Amino acid sequence: MDTRDAVAKAREMGLDLVEIAPTAKPPVCKIIDYGKLLYEQKKKAHEAKKKQVTVQVKEIKFRPGTDDHDYTYRMEHARQWLGEGDKVRAAIAFRGREMTHRELGAKILKKLTVDLADLADVEVFPKMEGYQMFTIFIPKKAKPEVKKPAQTAEKKAEVAEPAKKEPKAAAAKAAPEPKNEDEIF
Repeated sequence: MDTRDAVAKAREMGLDLVEIAPTAKPPVCKIIDYGKLLYEQKKKAHEAKKKQVTVQVKEIKFRPGTDDHDYTYRMEHARQWLGEGDKVRAAIAFRGREMTHRELGAKILKKLTVDLADLADVEVFPKMEGYQMFTIFIPKKAKPEVKKPAQTAEKKAEVAEPAKKEPKAAAAKAAPEPKNEDEIF
């Protein structure tokens, strides 16, 4: 249809001529209410934003002399955060002469990597940045669930039969039988 004819028809209907696919040969247009189109697009964008998952980077800090209990406490927090889908940045801060013993920090990060291996992958391997050594862990991708095989017809029948018998049992439980003649009166 010619552009002028399409514009005239849109005005006659009280609607707008909207170009839907400008890169197509020939370009595709529709006669619709432009305000309604904008409203629907805005609503779709809002719904998409609502469903979007934001990943935060949580940080745990260690020192080269961090004791076992403190290490375990911080490692459990890291496990919790990874389970929730957040990234974890583990940092070891060195001060003064501690810089000469970087292997202590590397040892802690290596132990942490082993302890979190079931939940996390290493995104950034241990490296020094100023007076800090750090590594970043990301949660492992969830494996797709294995579907259970469908029930056979025999198993479905077995499951359905007890369901039919249950109402009778429920009626019997509702009116208990008297145990002796004194309870009747």
